[in-house]
Amino acid sequence: MVKVIRRTPLGIQSVYDIGVASEDHNFLLDNGLVASNCFNKSHSTAYGYVTYQTAYLKAHYPVEYMAALITANSGDQDKVQRYIASCLGMNIEVLPPDINQSGIDFTPRSDRILFGLSGVRNVGMGAIEAIIASREEKGRFTSLPDLCDRIDGRSLNKRALESLIHCGALDSIDQNRHQLFKDLELVVDWAQSRAKDRLSGQGNLFDLLGGGGDDAPQGGLETAPKAPPVEDYPSQERLRLEKEVLGFYISDHPLKDIRESSRVLAPISLGNVSAYADRSVSAIVMVTTVKNVTTKKGDAMAIPVFEDLTGQVEAVVFPKSYALIGHLIKPDARLIVWGKVDRQDDDRIQFIVEDAEAIEQVRMVMVELDPTKAEDVGEQHRLRNILVEESSNRTGKIPVIAILGAPGHQRLVRFGNQFRVKDDRSTVNALIQAGFSAKTSALVPA
Repeated sequence: MVKVIRRTPLGIQSVYDIGVASEDHNFLLDNGLVASNCFNKSHSTAYGYVTYQTAYLKAHYPVEYMAALITANSGDQDKVQRYIASCLGMNIEVLPPDINQSGIDFTPRSDRILFGLSGVRNVGMGAIEAIIASREEKGRFTSLPDLCDRIDGRSLNKRALESLIHCGALDSIDQNRHQLFKDLELVVDWAQSRAKDRLSGQGNLFDLLGGGGDDAPQGGLETAPKAPPVEDYPSQERLRLEKEVLGFYISDHPLKDIRESSRVLAPISLGNVSAYADRSVSAIVMVTTVKNVTTKKGDAMAIPVFEDLTGQVEAVVFPKSYALIGHLIKPDARLIVWGKVDRQDDDRIQFIVEDAEAIEQVRMVMVELDPTKAEDVGEQHRLRNILVEESSNRTGKIPVIAILGAPGHQRLVRFGNQFRVKDDRSTVNALIQAGFSAKTSALVPA
Protein backbone atom coordinates (compact mmCIF):
# COMPACT_ATOMS: atom_id res chain seq x y z
CA MET A 1 0.00 0.00 0.00
CA VAL A 2 1.39 3.40 -1.02
CA LYS A 3 0.39 6.58 0.81
CA VAL A 4 0.30 9.82 -1.17
CA ILE A 5 2.12 12.53 0.77
CA ARG A 6 2.44 15.17 -1.95
CA ARG A 7 0.92 15.97 -5.35
CA THR A 8 2.63 18.05 -8.05
CA PRO A 9 0.83 19.02 -11.29
CA LEU A 10 2.76 17.69 -14.31
CA GLY A 11 0.54 19.00 -17.07
CA ILE A 12 -0.76 16.76 -19.85
CA GLN A 13 1.21 13.53 -20.29
CA SER A 14 0.67 10.10 -21.77
CA VAL A 15 -0.38 7.57 -19.12
CA TYR A 16 -0.68 3.78 -19.04
CA ASP A 17 -3.18 1.72 -17.08
CA ILE A 18 -1.37 -1.19 -15.40
CA GLY A 19 -2.28 -3.98 -13.03
CA VAL A 20 -0.02 -4.95 -10.14
CA ALA A 21 0.19 -8.13 -8.10
CA SER A 22 -1.76 -6.68 -5.18
CA GLU A 23 -4.67 -6.07 -7.61
CA ASP A 24 -4.44 -2.35 -6.90
CA HIS A 25 -4.72 -0.19 -10.01
CA ASN A 26 -2.31 2.65 -10.67
CA PHE A 27 -1.28 4.88 -13.55
CA LEU A 28 2.29 4.84 -14.88
CA LEU A 29 3.58 8.10 -16.31
CA ASP A 30 5.93 8.08 -19.32
CA ASN A 31 8.86 9.06 -17.09
CA GLY A 32 8.41 5.93 -15.01
CA LEU A 33 6.69 7.56 -12.02
CA VAL A 34 3.60 5.91 -10.60
CA ALA A 35 0.52 8.01 -9.76
CA SER A 36 -0.87 5.99 -6.86
CA ASN A 37 -4.46 5.52 -5.80
CA CYS A 38 -5.95 6.50 -9.18
CA PHE A 39 -9.17 4.89 -10.35
CA ASN A 40 -9.01 2.50 -13.26
CA LYS A 41 -11.09 2.45 -16.42
CA SER A 42 -13.61 -0.04 -15.08
CA HIS A 43 -14.50 2.44 -12.34
CA SER A 44 -15.22 5.14 -14.94
CA THR A 45 -17.23 2.65 -16.99
CA ALA A 46 -19.40 1.82 -13.97
CA TYR A 47 -20.06 5.51 -13.32
CA GLY A 48 -20.91 6.04 -16.96
CA TYR A 49 -23.38 3.16 -16.94
CA VAL A 50 -25.08 4.42 -13.77
CA THR A 51 -25.31 7.88 -15.34
CA TYR A 52 -26.97 6.38 -18.41
CA GLN A 53 -29.47 4.45 -16.26
CA THR A 54 -30.47 7.46 -14.16
CA ALA A 55 -30.74 9.72 -17.22
CA TYR A 56 -33.01 7.13 -18.87
CA LEU A 57 -35.23 6.86 -15.79
CA LYS A 58 -35.46 10.63 -15.39
CA ALA A 59 -36.39 11.06 -19.06
CA HIS A 60 -38.97 8.24 -19.29
CA TYR A 61 -40.26 7.98 -15.70
CA PRO A 62 -39.73 11.50 -14.29
CA VAL A 63 -42.38 11.33 -11.54
CA GLU A 64 -41.21 7.94 -10.24
CA TYR A 65 -37.56 8.98 -10.51
CA MET A 66 -38.01 12.25 -8.60
CA ALA A 67 -40.14 10.56 -5.93
CA ALA A 68 -37.38 7.99 -5.36
CA LEU A 69 -34.68 10.68 -5.38
CA ILE A 70 -36.47 12.82 -2.77
CA THR A 71 -37.16 9.76 -0.59
CA ALA A 72 -33.50 8.69 -0.74
CA ASN A 73 -32.43 12.16 0.43
CA SER A 74 -35.32 12.83 2.83
CA GLY A 75 -32.90 13.32 5.72
CA ASP A 76 -31.22 16.29 4.00
CA GLN A 77 -33.62 19.25 3.93
CA ASP A 78 -31.42 21.33 1.61
CA LYS A 79 -31.40 18.58 -1.00
CA VAL A 80 -35.13 17.91 -0.61
CA GLN A 81 -35.89 21.60 -1.12
CA ARG A 82 -33.66 21.69 -4.19
CA TYR A 83 -35.26 18.57 -5.69
CA ILE A 84 -38.78 19.88 -5.05
CA ALA A 85 -37.76 23.04 -6.92
CA SER A 86 -36.52 20.80 -9.74
CA CYS A 87 -39.94 19.14 -9.79
CA LEU A 88 -41.58 22.52 -10.28
CA GLY A 89 -39.27 23.15 -13.23
CA MET A 90 -40.33 19.76 -14.67
CA ASN A 91 -44.03 20.63 -14.16
CA ILE A 92 -44.33 17.96 -11.48
CA GLU A 93 -46.47 19.11 -8.56
CA VAL A 94 -45.42 17.96 -5.09
CA LEU A 95 -48.54 17.62 -2.94
CA PRO A 96 -48.56 18.19 0.84
CA PRO A 97 -48.87 15.17 3.16
CA ASP A 98 -52.36 13.67 3.43
CA ILE A 99 -53.51 11.57 6.37
CA ASN A 100 -55.85 9.67 4.02
CA GLN A 101 -53.40 9.00 1.16
CA SER A 102 -49.75 9.40 2.14
CA GLY A 103 -47.53 6.43 2.80
CA ILE A 104 -44.21 6.38 4.58
CA ASP A 105 -42.20 7.67 1.61
CA PHE A 106 -42.75 10.13 -1.22
CA THR A 107 -45.11 8.39 -3.64
CA PRO A 108 -45.90 8.90 -7.36
CA ARG A 109 -49.56 9.78 -8.02
CA SER A 110 -50.16 10.00 -11.77
CA ASP A 111 -48.23 13.16 -12.79
CA ARG A 112 -47.75 14.35 -9.19
CA ILE A 113 -45.76 13.32 -6.10
CA LEU A 114 -47.40 12.86 -2.71
CA PHE A 115 -45.37 13.90 0.32
CA GLY A 116 -44.47 11.02 2.63
CA LEU A 117 -45.48 11.07 6.32
CA SER A 118 -41.90 10.22 7.32
CA GLY A 119 -40.95 13.74 6.25
CA VAL A 120 -43.17 15.35 8.91
CA ARG A 121 -41.37 16.39 12.08
CA ASN A 122 -42.45 14.91 15.42
CA VAL A 123 -44.34 12.05 13.73
CA GLY A 124 -42.59 8.77 14.54
CA MET A 125 -42.61 5.55 12.58
CA GLY A 126 -44.93 3.92 15.13
CA ALA A 127 -47.54 6.62 14.55
CA ILE A 128 -47.20 6.35 10.75
CA GLU A 129 -47.59 2.57 10.80
CA ALA A 130 -50.64 2.85 13.07
CA ILE A 131 -52.24 5.43 10.75
CA ILE A 132 -51.67 3.31 7.63
CA ALA A 133 -52.86 0.10 9.35
CA SER A 134 -56.07 1.75 10.59
CA ARG A 135 -56.70 3.30 7.18
CA GLU A 136 -56.29 -0.06 5.43
CA GLU A 137 -58.54 -1.82 7.92
CA LYS A 138 -61.32 0.71 8.49
CA GLY A 139 -61.06 3.17 5.61
CA ARG A 140 -60.56 6.93 5.44
CA PHE A 141 -60.47 9.16 8.49
CA THR A 142 -63.53 11.38 8.40
CA SER A 143 -62.77 13.87 11.16
CA LEU A 144 -60.29 14.80 13.86
CA PRO A 145 -62.31 12.88 16.51
CA ASP A 146 -62.34 9.84 14.21
CA LEU A 147 -58.55 9.98 13.89
CA CYS A 148 -57.94 10.44 17.62
CA ASP A 149 -60.43 7.73 18.52
CA ARG A 150 -58.97 5.13 16.15
CA ILE A 151 -55.26 5.69 16.83
CA ASP A 152 -53.80 4.97 20.26
CA GLY A 153 -52.65 8.19 21.91
CA ARG A 154 -49.41 6.48 22.92
CA SER A 155 -48.54 6.14 19.23
CA LEU A 156 -49.98 9.41 17.98
CA ASN A 157 -49.55 12.04 20.66
CA LYS A 158 -50.71 15.64 20.77
CA ARG A 159 -47.42 17.03 19.45
CA ALA A 160 -47.53 14.74 16.43
CA LEU A 161 -51.15 15.72 15.77
CA GLU A 162 -50.20 19.41 15.87
CA SER A 163 -47.51 18.76 13.25
CA LEU A 164 -49.95 16.88 11.03
CA ILE A 165 -52.44 19.75 11.26
CA HIS A 166 -49.93 22.49 10.52
CA CYS A 167 -48.29 20.74 7.56
CA GLY A 168 -51.67 20.23 5.87
CA ALA A 169 -51.97 16.47 6.38
CA LEU A 170 -55.52 16.93 7.72
CA ASP A 171 -56.69 19.30 4.98
CA SER A 172 -58.71 16.46 3.42
CA ILE A 173 -60.70 16.37 6.68
CA ASP A 174 -60.99 20.12 7.29
CA GLN A 175 -59.30 22.95 5.37
CA ASN A 176 -59.39 25.24 8.43
CA ARG A 177 -56.11 24.39 10.16
CA HIS A 178 -56.66 26.97 12.87
CA GLN A 179 -60.01 25.42 13.80
CA LEU A 180 -58.44 21.95 13.93
CA PHE A 181 -55.71 23.26 16.21
CA LYS A 182 -58.25 24.88 18.54
CA ASP A 183 -60.30 21.66 18.63
CA LEU A 184 -57.26 19.46 19.23
CA GLU A 185 -56.83 19.68 23.01
CA LEU A 186 -60.54 19.10 23.63
CA VAL A 187 -60.66 16.16 21.23
CA VAL A 188 -57.50 14.55 22.61
CA ASP A 189 -58.90 14.62 26.16
CA TRP A 190 -62.19 13.22 24.88
CA ALA A 191 -60.44 10.39 22.99
CA GLN A 192 -58.30 9.50 26.01
CA SER A 193 -61.42 9.30 28.18
CA ARG A 194 -63.08 6.96 25.65
CA ALA A 195 -59.97 4.79 25.51
CA LYS A 196 -59.98 4.42 29.31
CA ASP A 197 -63.67 3.47 29.25
CA ARG A 198 -63.00 0.78 26.65
CA LEU A 199 -60.13 -0.63 28.69
CA SER A 200 -62.34 -0.84 31.77
CA GLY A 201 -65.10 -2.51 29.74
CA GLN A 202 -67.62 0.27 30.42
CA GLY A 203 -68.27 2.14 27.18
CA ASN A 204 -70.53 5.16 27.16
CA LEU A 205 -74.28 5.42 26.61
CA PHE A 206 -73.96 6.69 23.03
CA ASP A 207 -71.67 3.78 22.07
CA LEU A 208 -74.21 1.30 23.44
CA LEU A 209 -77.13 2.94 21.64
CA GLY A 210 -75.13 3.15 18.44
CA GLY A 211 -74.43 -0.58 18.22
CA GLY A 212 -71.95 -0.89 21.01
CA GLY A 213 -68.33 -1.49 21.78
CA ASP A 214 -65.19 -1.59 19.80
CA ASP A 215 -66.84 -2.85 16.60
CA ALA A 216 -68.59 0.47 16.00
CA PRO A 217 -65.82 2.88 14.90
CA GLN A 218 -68.25 5.74 14.24
CA GLY A 219 -70.30 5.24 17.39
CA GLY A 220 -70.29 8.23 19.71
CA LEU A 221 -68.20 10.55 17.48
CA GLU A 222 -71.03 13.06 17.58
CA THR A 223 -70.27 13.54 21.29
CA ALA A 224 -66.80 14.89 20.56
CA PRO A 225 -66.34 18.46 21.84
CA LYS A 226 -65.59 21.36 19.50
CA ALA A 227 -64.04 24.75 20.16
CA PRO A 228 -65.85 27.97 19.20
CA PRO A 229 -65.53 28.73 15.44
CA VAL A 230 -62.39 30.65 14.38
CA GLU A 231 -61.09 31.98 11.08
CA ASP A 232 -58.25 30.08 9.43
CA TYR A 233 -54.68 31.34 9.83
CA PRO A 234 -53.65 34.23 7.59
CA SER A 235 -51.75 33.02 4.54
CA GLN A 236 -48.30 34.02 5.83
CA GLU A 237 -48.88 32.41 9.25
CA ARG A 238 -50.20 29.27 7.59
CA LEU A 239 -47.05 29.01 5.49
CA ARG A 240 -44.79 29.79 8.46
CA LEU A 241 -46.26 26.94 10.51
CA GLU A 242 -46.02 24.62 7.50
CA LYS A 243 -42.36 25.40 7.09
CA GLU A 244 -41.73 24.97 10.82
CA VAL A 245 -42.99 21.38 10.58
CA LEU A 246 -41.58 20.34 7.20
CA GLY A 247 -38.45 22.49 7.05
CA PHE A 248 -39.59 24.23 3.87
CA TYR A 249 -42.74 25.45 2.13
CA ILE A 250 -44.75 22.86 0.21
CA SER A 251 -48.31 24.03 -0.50
CA ASP A 252 -47.11 27.46 -1.60
CA HIS A 253 -44.12 29.80 -1.31
CA PRO A 254 -43.96 33.59 -0.84
CA LEU A 255 -41.78 33.79 -3.97
CA LYS A 256 -43.73 31.33 -6.10
CA ASP A 257 -46.04 33.92 -7.66
CA ILE A 258 -43.10 35.86 -9.12
CA ARG A 259 -40.92 32.86 -10.00
CA GLU A 260 -41.29 33.16 -13.76
CA SER A 261 -41.16 36.95 -14.01
CA SER A 262 -38.13 37.22 -11.71
CA ARG A 263 -35.87 34.87 -13.68
CA VAL A 264 -34.80 37.54 -16.12
CA LEU A 265 -33.84 39.90 -13.27
CA ALA A 266 -32.03 37.35 -11.14
CA PRO A 267 -31.41 34.10 -13.02
CA ILE A 268 -29.36 32.43 -10.29
CA SER A 269 -30.90 30.12 -7.69
CA LEU A 270 -29.63 29.77 -4.13
CA GLY A 271 -29.61 26.00 -4.59
CA ASN A 272 -26.58 26.34 -6.90
CA VAL A 273 -25.15 29.63 -5.64
CA SER A 274 -21.76 27.98 -5.02
CA ALA A 275 -21.27 27.87 -8.81
CA TYR A 276 -21.04 31.68 -8.76
CA ALA A 277 -18.25 31.94 -6.16
CA ASP A 278 -16.20 35.16 -6.40
CA ARG A 279 -18.68 36.66 -8.87
CA SER A 280 -21.06 39.60 -8.59
CA VAL A 281 -24.66 38.43 -8.88
CA SER A 282 -28.25 39.37 -8.12
CA ALA A 283 -30.96 37.14 -6.66
CA ILE A 284 -34.62 37.24 -5.66
CA VAL A 285 -34.77 36.07 -2.03
CA MET A 286 -36.82 36.01 1.12
CA VAL A 287 -35.23 36.81 4.48
CA THR A 288 -35.82 33.96 6.94
CA THR A 289 -33.77 35.07 9.96
CA VAL A 290 -31.64 38.07 10.86
CA LYS A 291 -28.85 38.33 13.42
CA ASN A 292 -28.06 41.97 14.19
CA VAL A 293 -24.42 42.64 15.06
CA THR A 294 -22.50 45.65 16.39
CA THR A 295 -18.85 45.93 15.40
CA LYS A 296 -16.04 46.91 17.77
CA LYS A 297 -16.30 50.42 16.34
CA GLY A 298 -19.98 50.55 17.25
CA ASP A 299 -21.26 50.24 13.69
CA ALA A 300 -24.40 48.20 12.99
CA MET A 301 -24.38 45.29 10.53
CA ALA A 302 -26.43 42.14 10.00
CA ILE A 303 -26.06 38.44 9.22
CA PRO A 304 -29.32 37.33 7.56
CA VAL A 305 -30.24 33.99 6.06
CA PHE A 306 -31.79 34.13 2.59
CA GLU A 307 -33.89 31.49 0.88
CA ASP A 308 -35.70 30.94 -2.39
CA LEU A 309 -37.56 27.96 -3.81
CA THR A 310 -34.32 26.01 -4.25
CA GLY A 311 -32.32 26.52 -1.05
CA GLN A 312 -30.78 28.78 1.57
CA VAL A 313 -27.59 30.76 1.98
CA GLU A 314 -26.09 32.79 4.81
CA ALA A 315 -25.46 36.43 3.95
CA VAL A 316 -23.65 39.37 5.52
CA VAL A 317 -24.50 43.05 5.28
CA PHE A 318 -21.45 45.09 6.28
CA PRO A 319 -21.85 48.50 8.02
CA LYS A 320 -21.47 50.63 4.87
CA SER A 321 -24.28 48.77 3.07
CA TYR A 322 -26.34 48.33 6.25
CA ALA A 323 -26.50 52.11 6.71
CA LEU A 324 -28.31 52.31 3.34
CA ILE A 325 -30.46 49.17 3.29
CA GLY A 326 -30.62 47.98 6.90
CA HIS A 327 -34.30 48.91 7.16
CA LEU A 328 -35.06 46.32 4.46
CA ILE A 329 -33.27 43.40 6.15
CA LYS A 330 -36.16 42.00 8.20
CA PRO A 331 -37.61 38.49 8.58
CA ASP A 332 -40.12 37.56 5.84
CA ALA A 333 -39.04 40.47 3.63
CA ARG A 334 -38.96 39.66 -0.10
CA LEU A 335 -36.00 41.35 -1.76
CA ILE A 336 -33.91 41.57 -4.86
CA VAL A 337 -30.32 41.67 -3.64
CA TRP A 338 -27.07 42.50 -5.40
CA GLY A 339 -23.69 41.45 -4.14
CA LYS A 340 -20.87 38.94 -4.33
CA VAL A 341 -20.74 35.23 -3.58
CA ASP A 342 -17.82 34.55 -1.25
CA ARG A 343 -16.50 31.03 -0.70
CA GLN A 344 -15.47 30.77 2.96
CA ASP A 345 -14.22 27.18 2.58
CA ASP A 346 -15.18 23.99 0.72
CA ASP A 347 -18.44 23.64 2.66
CA ARG A 348 -19.45 27.24 3.32
CA ILE A 349 -20.69 29.95 0.97
CA GLN A 350 -21.62 33.47 2.04
CA PHE A 351 -23.52 36.12 0.09
CA ILE A 352 -22.00 39.59 0.67
CA VAL A 353 -24.87 42.03 0.17
CA GLU A 354 -24.03 45.36 -1.42
CA ASP A 355 -27.51 46.61 -2.30
CA ALA A 356 -31.13 45.51 -1.94
CA GLU A 357 -34.65 46.56 -2.84
CA ALA A 358 -38.06 45.30 -1.77
CA ILE A 359 -39.60 43.40 -4.68
CA GLU A 360 -42.87 45.29 -4.20
CA GLN A 361 -40.92 48.42 -5.20
CA VAL A 362 -39.08 46.93 -8.18
CA ARG A 363 -39.84 48.75 -11.43
CA MET A 364 -38.58 47.75 -14.88
CA VAL A 365 -38.19 49.40 -18.25
CA MET A 366 -39.34 47.10 -21.07
CA VAL A 367 -38.03 47.78 -24.61
CA GLU A 368 -39.56 45.90 -27.55
CA LEU A 369 -37.07 45.14 -30.31
CA ASP A 370 -37.97 43.36 -33.54
CA PRO A 371 -35.20 41.13 -34.95
CA THR A 372 -34.20 43.62 -37.66
CA LYS A 373 -33.76 46.50 -35.24
CA ALA A 374 -32.00 44.32 -32.66
CA GLU A 375 -29.31 43.33 -35.21
CA ASP A 376 -28.82 46.84 -36.61
CA VAL A 377 -25.51 48.22 -35.29
CA GLY A 378 -26.72 51.79 -35.62
CA GLU A 379 -29.87 51.08 -33.61
CA GLN A 380 -27.82 49.29 -30.98
CA HIS A 381 -25.57 52.34 -30.65
CA ARG A 382 -28.54 54.71 -30.31
CA LEU A 383 -30.14 52.51 -27.66
CA ARG A 384 -26.90 52.22 -25.74
CA ASN A 385 -26.39 56.01 -25.70
CA ILE A 386 -29.88 56.59 -24.29
CA LEU A 387 -29.41 54.02 -21.54
CA VAL A 388 -25.95 55.32 -20.62
CA GLU A 389 -27.36 58.83 -20.32
CA GLU A 390 -30.32 57.64 -18.22
CA SER A 391 -28.16 55.48 -15.95
CA SER A 392 -26.81 58.64 -14.26
CA ASN A 393 -23.21 57.50 -13.89
CA ARG A 394 -24.26 53.98 -12.91
CA THR A 395 -26.19 55.08 -9.82
CA GLY A 396 -29.54 53.80 -11.11
CA LYS A 397 -31.34 50.74 -9.70
CA ILE A 398 -34.09 50.17 -12.28
CA PRO A 399 -33.30 47.29 -14.68
CA VAL A 400 -33.88 47.52 -18.41
CA ILE A 401 -35.35 44.47 -20.14
CA ALA A 402 -35.34 43.86 -23.89
CA ILE A 403 -38.29 41.97 -25.44
CA LEU A 404 -36.81 40.25 -28.48
CA GLY A 405 -38.55 38.50 -31.34
CA ALA A 406 -41.94 38.45 -33.01
CA PRO A 407 -45.18 37.99 -31.02
CA GLY A 408 -45.57 34.39 -29.92
CA HIS A 409 -41.81 33.79 -30.11
CA GLN A 410 -40.56 36.44 -27.74
CA ARG A 411 -37.86 36.14 -25.11
CA LEU A 412 -36.68 38.50 -22.40
CA VAL A 413 -33.06 39.63 -22.05
CA ARG A 414 -31.80 41.83 -19.24
CA PHE A 415 -29.26 44.53 -19.99
CA GLY A 416 -26.17 44.54 -17.75
CA ASN A 417 -26.16 46.25 -14.35
CA GLN A 418 -24.23 49.19 -15.84
CA PHE A 419 -27.43 50.07 -17.73
CA ARG A 420 -29.73 50.24 -14.70
CA VAL A 421 -31.49 53.59 -14.88
CA LYS A 422 -32.52 56.06 -12.23
CA ASP A 423 -36.01 57.07 -13.46
CA ASP A 424 -38.19 54.58 -15.36
CA ARG A 425 -40.64 57.17 -16.69
CA SER A 426 -37.89 59.47 -17.93
CA THR A 427 -36.15 56.54 -19.64
CA VAL A 428 -39.35 55.36 -21.32
CA ASN A 429 -40.07 58.88 -22.60
CA ALA A 430 -36.52 59.17 -23.97
CA LEU A 431 -36.81 55.80 -25.71
CA ILE A 432 -40.21 56.62 -27.25
CA GLN A 433 -38.94 59.98 -28.52
CA ALA A 434 -36.05 58.12 -30.18
CA GLY A 435 -38.50 55.80 -31.95
CA PHE A 436 -38.29 52.77 -29.70
CA SER A 437 -41.30 50.95 -28.29
CA ALA A 438 -40.98 51.03 -24.49
CA LYS A 439 -43.07 50.88 -21.32
CA THR A 440 -42.69 50.62 -17.55
CA SER A 441 -43.60 47.49 -15.63
CA ALA A 442 -43.66 46.28 -12.03
CA LEU A 443 -42.26 42.95 -10.85
CA VAL A 444 -45.22 42.54 -8.48
CA PRO A 445 -48.54 43.76 -9.95
CA ALA A 446 -50.32 46.33 -7.80
